[in-house]
Amino acid sequence: MDTTTQTDNTTGTTQGPEKNVQEELKDSVHRIWLAGLGALAAAEEEGGKIFSRLVDRGRDVESRGKVEVDKVKSEVDKFKTKAESTFENLGEKFDEKLTSTLNRLGVPTRDEIRNLTQKVEELNAKIEQLKPRVTPASASQSVANDIVTPETATTPTDPHNIIV
Repeated sequence: MDTTTQTDNTTGTTQGPEKNVQEELKDSVHRIWLAGLGALAAAEEEGGKIFSRLVDRGRDVESRGKVEVDKVKSEVDKFKTKAESTFENLGEKFDEKLTSTLNRLGVPTRDEIRNLTQKVEELNAKIEQLKPRVTPASASQSVANDIVTPETATTPTDPHNIIV
């Protein structure tokens, strides 16, 4: 097989196996170019249709996503309600146990202290009402008059008031 090429001096074209390779390459490049132009034309024609289909698919995905989000929100709300209820119950049980323990130790409750304080205040008020109302000048005279000495004592009255 002769792989040498010959050049035609009149036309300047290559003849032989090299010509076949160049022609094949030129045809391939041209077909690739045509395929690109065909793809561009198809994209122009089908682009609107494809865009509409993508929008429809997007709507479907969005609506399914909203349903899923609503399901998750519902589950979160249920969990939140259950957690709040559990925390309330735990708080109540803790309070009951603490109160029970304090009672066993003999620590009075707030209400018991409040009642005792009120009773003490009432008793103090009654004591104040029972005290004789004496002015400071008459108080010293009454104390002097109340002192019993052996000279002033005629009959025993109060053994605590006798001064010897």
